[in-house]
Amino acid sequence: MNKTEQEVEHVGCLIIGSGPAGYTAAIYAARADLKPVIYTGMVPGGQLTQTTEVDNFPGYPKGITGPIMMEDLRAQAERFGTDVRFGYATKVDFSTDGGIHKVEVDGIKTVTADTVIIATGATAKWLGLDSEQKYNGFGVSACAVCDGFFFKNQDVAIVGAGDTAAEEATYLAKLCKKVYMLVRRDEFRASKAMVHRVMNTANIEVLYNSEAQEILGDGQVVTGLRVINNQTKALTDLDITGFFVAIGHKPNTELFQGVLDMDETGYLITKPDSTATNIPGVFACGDVQDHVFRQAITAAGTGCMAALEAERYLVAREDIVA
Repeated sequence: MNKTEQEVEHVGCLIIGSGPAGYTAAIYAARADLKPVIYTGMVPGGQLTQTTEVDNFPGYPKGITGPIMMEDLRAQAERFGTDVRFGYATKVDFSTDGGIHKVEVDGIKTVTADTVIIATGATAKWLGLDSEQKYNGFGVSACAVCDGFFFKNQDVAIVGAGDTAAEEATYLAKLCKKVYMLVRRDEFRASKAMVHRVMNTANIEVLYNSEAQEILGDGQVVTGLRVINNQTKALTDLDITGFFVAIGHKPNTELFQGVLDMDETGYLITKPDSTATNIPGVFACGDVQDHVFRQAITAAGTGCMAALEAERYLVAREDIVA
């Protein structure tokens, strides 16, 4: 057997990505005896591994940390026989006629598969501040719905000017004492309806022409925010305990450009009420195809859907062959 042959492996169900969507897909696929192989990607466990406390995932009445929760999901997937591997998909060659799909892993190995489930997720866009990453998970968050509860009756700030930022600001306003909203320009990008909602929320203060210069902290948690007015260059320090970044997410879909159908921002397009992509046998679940909810529980739900659809696809294909 030559070297090339040694580097080719065939599996029935290949899962790319290891967040709530990927691991849930693995659990269902393994229980359906699809013998799934999952490649974790460069960040095993996905975005939740960077989240300290998770209070809104069912089944954890006392809450759970993101990393521990992802280890629980991994262990459950492995319990049913999922082969979990550390590796990164570097190239894909999907059959358009329902044949065998090829995925290159780490640039050195080719895995062929009857079905592929894509769960590569999305990555939050950050401002690029050193202090932002220093306090990520300790007062800095990219998800108000996920973490807003921890800042109940406290003063917080949020940066962003689109619909998502406006929606998250009004969400935070229901929980927090005061919400400072930093808008880089002198106007919103959000729809008029969302701007109206923000402007009519008493405890939201909009700071126009304002940018975060530095997130202040005591070395452990956030204690304030230094804001610069990009017109006057004046600096202002805000006393806050939470800082939320709402400038968008970037789906991890570069690998599939020109292969799978995407919307204008790069999210994979799946068929209505389905996780099926435009290529037979290839399914997408979780944040890679969901730009609306982006929650661990909804990602897990679509992971379940993808596995069930992959199983039905294989059964239907066997019937055709038979």
